[in-house]
Amino acid sequence: MLEKVKKILGLSSRKTGNKLIVSVEKLERRVALLENGRLEEYSVERESSRNIVGSVYKGRVKNIEMGLKAMFVDIGFEKNAFLHFWDAIPAALDSGIEEIDRPGKKQRKKITARDIPNIYPIGSEVIVQVTKGPIGTKGPRVTTNLSFAGRYLVLMPFSDRSGISRKIENPKERDRLRKILRELEIPEGIGVIIRTVGEGQRARYFVRDLRFLLDQWAKVEQLIKDEPTPARVFEEPDLVERTVRDFLTEEIDEVLCDDQQSATRMIDIVGQISRRSSNRIHFYDGATPIFETHGVQKQIDDAFHRQVWLKCGGYIVIDETEALVAVDVNTGRNKGGRDVEKTILQTNLEAADEIARQLRLRNVGGLIIGDFIDMKSRKDQQLVYALMKERLKRDKARTHVLPISQLGLMEMTRQRAQESLSDTIYENCPYCGGRGVVKTSMTTSVELHRTLNTVMRKYQDTVHEIRVILNPDVLKRLKEEDEELLVELERRYAGRLLFRGDPTFHHEKFTVTDASNGAELKA
Repeated sequence: MLEKVKKILGLSSRKTGNKLIVSVEKLERRVALLENGRLEEYSVERESSRNIVGSVYKGRVKNIEMGLKAMFVDIGFEKNAFLHFWDAIPAALDSGIEEIDRPGKKQRKKITARDIPNIYPIGSEVIVQVTKGPIGTKGPRVTTNLSFAGRYLVLMPFSDRSGISRKIENPKERDRLRKILRELEIPEGIGVIIRTVGEGQRARYFVRDLRFLLDQWAKVEQLIKDEPTPARVFEEPDLVERTVRDFLTEEIDEVLCDDQQSATRMIDIVGQISRRSSNRIHFYDGATPIFETHGVQKQIDDAFHRQVWLKCGGYIVIDETEALVAVDVNTGRNKGGRDVEKTILQTNLEAADEIARQLRLRNVGGLIIGDFIDMKSRKDQQLVYALMKERLKRDKARTHVLPISQLGLMEMTRQRAQESLSDTIYENCPYCGGRGVVKTSMTTSVELHRTLNTVMRKYQDTVHEIRVILNPDVLKRLKEEDEELLVELERRYAGRLLFRGDPTFHHEKFTVTDASNGAELKA
């Protein structure tokens, strides 16, 4: 089915010319992943708003809410962290791994939600890891199920489960990795997961990675003993180091970084694992900014428009609201030929591919609704659904997608670990207040007439001259189209109206005052 989709879209399953572009500036670090020149991943980290997801804290339970089945933990932030009871029960987590039994593994005692207040009473210390950063007025969300990601392994110090990522599907490879996993010298009470990037790697790489992670955990344990509560005992690596850990695979042909110190640091980190891989990292010292040289900046600018065009001539419209993200698919210029159904299918397939890409680029989360163009054929709907599922597999955030409904809607959810990129880069317009629109000159004129009618009737015996200050655009409207109405007001109440345009005034704002003393006249 997917081969048919790739044929329709002209896609190649082979990835060539893949590059990581790293830009390091004083205030901001950016990483872009290009596949055949196309922007597929984009991450931004700013010095003032460092991502805390993955960091570990020594906190104290401040409050327990049985109704919410949650605890609130002081980890040193303005808002206490939210710890759901189920995030405090290791056995209740779905880790997305196939569990591997190890010799001598002890049976874990089952813990229920009712046990949590006894295990973590108010005032008790608790070690937690941030799974979701502060968003808006909400504090961070945390878990007691700690995990530390290495290059090929994930170490879980408070769990005795070990397994292999389910994204590794080849049965022979899974058997080989099971054997490697059983032979690793993993301390009692600690679990290990083989990451997807571990597929095809030699056993010695896992041994080296495990040693590194155990040393890292030993340092964290020491800080837990020594530091007063609350305290941060482990900080998730910065964007540059995470890039090396998560992105630098055999499919990446080249890494370019415009900062000498950062490039050297990446080479040192990778060199500990593979000298051959470190040869792919290069320092870029060109005069033109690195993102412009490789066409990244233009793609970023294009990708963050509300309307995103597709190759076929169709387009998608993306609207982020507080409750959900709505994506509307349109044929646009793609009118096609006689075969309308084929045109619709092609547009919807390209839209599915672009939606999955946009979710990663914008880092949006929560509930997402895709309004696809209606397809009569159930088979065509399945093709679009299959492509969306395939494209979402590469997303590091957890996703869940449902088939297209009878209304042509595709519902999906995406893990929201931190604020979306648009929330990081943009803020609400101070002029429109985030609405995206302002009142027309006619609407403001109507409201002004209403106010003047009330004020002149109210003060007709005491105020004879009224001064009105307003935006010049609205004043132009009054002079050109509403002058007779204003003259009628003056005749009716035997008063005089004086107008002055002020370009600093908001389009919707005006003031009405007594011209003799400047006192405000309220309707």
